Amino acid sequence: MVAPAVPDSFRLTEEILYESIEARTEVLAALRELGPPDLVQLIKQAPRSSGKQTGVYHHVTGVDASSSASLAAYINTLTYKETSQSTTKIAEGIYCCYNAFSRLDMRVHVTIPGSVESYCIDERGDKRVASDELWLETYLCSVLRAYSYADDGSGDTIRKIMGVRRFNPVTNTETEHRFLQAAEQLFFRGWQLGSDSIVQVPNNVSNHLTSGLLKYFYTTGRFASGINLFEKLRTRNVEVSSLLAKVLFMGNEEVQAIRVLHESVKRSPMDYVMLDTQSEFLKKKALNPNTLEMKDDRLKIALGCADRSTIAAPSEFGTWARLADVYVTMEDWENALTTLNSCPMFTYQDKDAPIMPEPKEIHLPTLPETRLDEIDSEPESKFGEQVHPSLLTLRAAQYKGTFKHAYSILTEMTAKIGWDQLLKIRSNVFVMEEEYRSERQPPVNDAAEPRRNASMDGLRGSPTQPVNGDDHTDEERSNDGESYAPTLVTENGVTGSRVDESIEKPSHTVTPQEVKSGNEDVYPPVKYLSHTNYPQSKTTDEQLSRFNNKRLCERWLDSLFMVLYEDLRIYTIWRTEMAQYRAQQMQYKKSAEEWEILGSLASRLHHQAEAVEAYRQCLQIRFSPKALTGLLGDFEREKNTRETIASVIRLITWQYRWYSEFSPELLYTVRTLIEDEGAVKVRSIIQATSLPQNVLDLTHHYAALCATFRSSGTEG
Repeated sequence: MVAPAVPDSFRLTEEILYESIEARTEVLAALRELGPPDLVQLIKQAPRSSGKQTGVYHHVTGVDASSSASLAAYINTLTYKETSQSTTKIAEGIYCCYNAFSRLDMRVHVTIPGSVESYCIDERGDKRVASDELWLETYLCSVLRAYSYADDGSGDTIRKIMGVRRFNPVTNTETEHRFLQAAEQLFFRGWQLGSDSIVQVPNNVSNHLTSGLLKYFYTTGRFASGINLFEKLRTRNVEVSSLLAKVLFMGNEEVQAIRVLHESVKRSPMDYVMLDTQSEFLKKKALNPNTLEMKDDRLKIALGCADRSTIAAPSEFGTWARLADVYVTMEDWENALTTLNSCPMFTYQDKDAPIMPEPKEIHLPTLPETRLDEIDSEPESKFGEQVHPSLLTLRAAQYKGTFKHAYSILTEMTAKIGWDQLLKIRSNVFVMEEEYRSERQPPVNDAAEPRRNASMDGLRGSPTQPVNGDDHTDEERSNDGESYAPTLVTENGVTGSRVDESIEKPSHTVTPQEVKSGNEDVYPPVKYLSHTNYPQSKTTDEQLSRFNNKRLCERWLDSLFMVLYEDLRIYTIWRTEMAQYRAQQMQYKKSAEEWEILGSLASRLHHQAEAVEAYRQCLQIRFSPKALTGLLGDFEREKNTRETIASVIRLITWQYRWYSEFSPELLYTVRTLIEDEGAVKVRSIIQATSLPQNVLDLTHHYAALCATFRSSGTEG
């Protein structure tokens, strides 16, 4: 098997040796979750000189971190990379691996030739003794980081951190057994690792450990191992039943999964994860074309489960998002928008990333085995590409976590009912600014204002109660602090062109913050506005009834409408211009970067055919892993085996070019291809591709991994 090249970030100043180690020590106290990738620091010097030394470092994930010996072995393998023509040799090395359970940085110091010393550094920078229990924790964290920091094929993760070698941490059944054994021992401490960005409070079944386990089973198809693990764990805690059911669903054991959930919900009727799992399953079954005659019944049950889960966990985003999803599937648009407005939002917390000093010199070598002309020419082709400023300012592309999920629900509604209808529903659900200003009438005298009492406060809500969206997160405001309302500027710089007239700009709603800014006694910060605040003589009972049943729109949701408007405006300009150019039989020209952005835009808006068109245009100009990943999803949906394999080969090669031999998503694609077509056919199609053999061997490695795990389709 070809190993990725070793990326070295050279530091030539002798006085600052070990600077990367010191920088890592300084940020230990600021780490929040699984920690950054492992750091490998090497000291090089001339073979026959003990004088001038050079510090070199790189990052790595997926190395066996079960003991100090395994980490020392990795450093020793780097010494073999030094050729006889090398002007330097490795004199010593330090391997740093973060233990997120105990918040310690485990380190192994190797002197060549000489001794091996292992120790750990705490958040204060003090040395501690490394015990076997600490190494067990470190090993499990290392495997979880390998999956967490793996790239999905698009290259987005690879580009975030320079010079990271990514290995597969579980390559056979023996290493799988060790991984699952460690996970079983530390399972009920998994909440200490934190959780995904859409989970507010980590618990026994919603944390980075359970996410990593589910991703492993989903990727490798080792469902039997997952079932055995969770069967043992649920005897100790009934909450684990939700994880067992999820793995059973993955393995198409639906009847057994339903039985598990049924028995477990009877024992723990307010477990929100189990209720959410039931709702998700029922929603998927309702969308199954083979069972459309039972769609309404299943959606009603899914709605009941989702509604109950919001009662069980009202502060969790996922429960409210599931309820909104069910309403969207039921085409109950007003309730979907109302539920979306109720979602508790919180600031996205990104993965722990290394904060290193700027390297003085960077050397990124390329293995001959990864040479492929279309991939090697990518960096040169990107240089000098022009991108229109309007495409660079689309804020939806930067959304993460809860905001990204909420935006996806909003765009799904738009794709189904259209922008104009969405605005009508918005005005029916929320208090609009013009409506609020026209209805806002000060009381004639103090006697006209009813005195507040406990009963009225219960109807209106407590004035001091925190309202969802009060906190101004980074996602809600622009970088420069200005308003996030978009300006109407077209591609050619003309304001208010006929293209913009087809997309109605949304008027502002009234947010709880705006209501708070007024007279609080008259306009309390509540979700519902009480008609007792307004003189009866000024409005009709019908108007008051309609007005009082409306809700106040959260500021973050109002912002999403404005961002969606900007996305739709740019999308409409693009499609209108393309139609005009085609009508005149002229070529519509864009740079590869612009086509990539437009493809991502169309995909966000659920226009898959237009996204595929843009990605194809991008790939005609230069190679783009993001565009090819977008096409890969379309090929998989259409069951286009040959195009899928051709895309996978190029994506795997590009991954190796940037020192990554492991991508869970690409491994999953290869595994599902083998399940559908058989290993012999898939290998034959790979080998028949007119690409260099060294490139094909990289993809054969993924197929061989499926055979090692005895995946379906590899028999015989």
